[in-house]
Amino acid sequence: MLPGGHEDAEMHRLTQEGALPQRRVVHREEKPGLPLCRKVCYAVGGIPYQMTGNALGFFLQIFLLDVAQLEPFHASLIIFLGRAWDAVTDPAIGFLVSKSPRRKYGKLVPWIACSMPFGVLSYCMMWFTLSDATPASLKFLWYLFMYSFFQTCMTCHHVPYSSLTMFLGGTQRDRDSATAYRMGMEVFSTLLGSGIQGQIVGSYHAHMMNGCYVSNETLPNTSTYSLTDSLENTRRAYVFASLVLGSIYCLSCLILIFGVREQPGPLSPLGKVELPFASCLRMIVGHKPYTQLLCGFLFASLAFQITQGIFAFFCTHAAGLAGKFQHLVLIMLVTASLSIPFWQWFLGRFGKKTAVSLGLVLIMPALVAVTQVMHNFLAFVFLVIVAGCSMAVLYLLPWSMLPDTVDDFMLRNPSCLNLEALFYSFYVFFNKFAGGLAVGISTLSLHFAGYHAADCTYNPSVILTLRLLMAPIPISLLLIAIIIFCLHPINEERRKQMRIEMEAMGHQAQRGSRE
Repeated sequence: MLPGGHEDAEMHRLTQEGALPQRRVVHREEKPGLPLCRKVCYAVGGIPYQMTGNALGFFLQIFLLDVAQLEPFHASLIIFLGRAWDAVTDPAIGFLVSKSPRRKYGKLVPWIACSMPFGVLSYCMMWFTLSDATPASLKFLWYLFMYSFFQTCMTCHHVPYSSLTMFLGGTQRDRDSATAYRMGMEVFSTLLGSGIQGQIVGSYHAHMMNGCYVSNETLPNTSTYSLTDSLENTRRAYVFASLVLGSIYCLSCLILIFGVREQPGPLSPLGKVELPFASCLRMIVGHKPYTQLLCGFLFASLAFQITQGIFAFFCTHAAGLAGKFQHLVLIMLVTASLSIPFWQWFLGRFGKKTAVSLGLVLIMPALVAVTQVMHNFLAFVFLVIVAGCSMAVLYLLPWSMLPDTVDDFMLRNPSCLNLEALFYSFYVFFNKFAGGLAVGISTLSLHFAGYHAADCTYNPSVILTLRLLMAPIPISLLLIAIIIFCLHPINEERRKQMRIEMEAMGHQAQRGSRE
């Protein structure tokens, strides 16, 4: 392999030598582009991951504590161990996908098709509540197994799906356009997941909180019956919501399977990886732009997911909006979905690094204001609109920057091909790891603050903990992420240079095949 500077100079010389025929070839290729139908079918395939992930992010913590009535320590342990299991499955499945051969229906799509039925079943079973007479240890094992098995199925779906970005065909611009379609659909799927589940179960959580208020002023027997009745209704609502989301999961996978065909490219031949896992891992980790992007994505995702996981709790126990938090979630996700086209235009006009930095800064004043405004629904509406605009950046920009980093690696290491699944698997893992770490941090913080399930008394320590988790901690993490993104070496000038180099290699490959 040539050193970076010599390699770039050599690529530039080859490009200049074949400039005129290269432009003619590229013109013929770019004219048709990717058909809209393929972009939409590809984007629909991202619905299951974001839909179920955001439903879990917003509601799993409050479900385990208030509905399943586990101890905070057990709930945090379930989520932490489930994410730790992802630490094994994400890179392992990424490597298995890279080693799998290309078959009649492709290399990546069969993984999605085979994991679908098991993922739907385990997701529905995860929201099923065991009897109150069930021992606490058995409840713990049940939710731990279902949560871990679902995460494994989702890894088998999302690692091949996210890697599919590199095999849609077309040019770099087509790929960025397909990524924007995908992110728009994924934000819309968060709207489906959190919105549908929030609208179904939100009113029942409000009834449970009202039961707490009434229990302080009524006879013990009456209040106990009221709370028990509300709890059973809430449990049935969670099961019904899981069946609705499971049906959408199944339908979106079928659209992806029958609507997208994998297209190999000059740097992405859809072959098998010949190198051992340790060598692949060493080369990927040694690529500085990728490790920097991973770190920035980790801190930004951790900040957002801490806020996401604690938001329902904060509205219910600190802001006095127990019956309205589901509407706030809906408004936030609608705003994020509508903001995707703006940020896609902004990154094309001002660059990806500028867009991600500005977008992450946008949410900081909103987080500070949220902790200071209480019992004011209209003020919360304005603040979650601002947060939704910033959330769109987290969905779009890191995933838009990742293909550029993969291209940079392949241009600098032309002998190391077919590693796309490993690149995306570690990206998926860090996102999931951030989610598990976020929920673990917030749940353990509530545990040490003295929170107890079904406790109707006011606890100042719990309120203070919720405020700290809502603003100071996420803002500190976002500042670290912004610094890392600003130092990322792939800027717009490097992207243009990579596009020229890849067009030159594509032209050489076509000329070699004709000869």
